[in-house]
Amino acid sequence: MQKKKLLFVCVENSNRSQMSQAFATIHGGDAVEAYSAGSKPSGIVNPKAIAAMKELGYDLCIHESKSLKEVEAFAPFDAVVTMGCGDACPWMPAKRFIDWQIPDPKHMEPEAFNKVRDLISEKVKALIASL
Repeated sequence: MQKKKLLFVCVENSNRSQMSQAFATIHGGDAVEAYSAGSKPSGIVNPKAIAAMKELGYDLCIHESKSLKEVEAFAPFDAVVTMGCGDACPWMPAKRFIDWQIPDPKHMEPEAFNKVRDLISEKVKALIASL
């Protein structure tokens, strides 16, 4: 079976898209190839996201903040998921485009941040089940 290729995009590629990529790897295992990118990447993965994922046993330190240009080579994707990137949302060759309205947790306290993390986990699980 061919792996499903997923791309998760948010503005900075430091929180939501990074956690989505991690959850796709966790929930999808060998059946999924996951990527993430930002329309205006910050260049860093937010320490809050690293801490939130570490609680679940996933090391986000291995990820890096990337631009869309850097993931273009992996297209086409089975699904491109955007998260509140507004007008900056990219066009990438893909079978499906999905927009998740997920608040940016960048300035949230840990408890609220983890609620966003858990929401992302559920959405990724549902997405993988729908492929």
